[in-house]
Amino acid sequence: MDCTILIRAERGARIPEYKTKDAAGADICARIDAPRVIHPGERYLVPTGLFMEIEPGFEVQVRPRSGLALKHGITVLNTPGTIDADYRGEIGVLLINLGDAPWTLTDGERIAQMVAAPVTRAVFRVADSLSRTARGTGGYGSTGTH
Repeated sequence: MDCTILIRAERGARIPEYKTKDAAGADICARIDAPRVIHPGERYLVPTGLFMEIEPGFEVQVRPRSGLALKHGITVLNTPGTIDADYRGEIGVLLINLGDAPWTLTDGERIAQMVAAPVTRAVFRVADSLSRTARGTGGYGSTGTH
């Protein structure tokens, strides 16, 4: 199922791009005027210079790039970030350095990937009781580790 996304790009911004034929995610790049050091534990909202109009019924999920996470500990803090179909502001990617060394971000660097996904909206109904299950109210860790 295809999703049409209209993109307005500021000068110097890079249009998202799928790097392989079967890639699910299109790479998103930074659009910054000067290199920016992100220190361990620091978060930074990276501008992209991109504005999108996403087809109604879809969202865009912003996800980390595995290479940045593995090599430098750089990840998307609110992963997956959601861009709603009615949002028209600049796309920003919230990165955090979970590594143990400062990392320098440069203009045009691939910082995240975006995945278009259909949206399913829930219908919320108030109920006096809920059905019983074997798990019941067991929460975090209640099903074990192995």
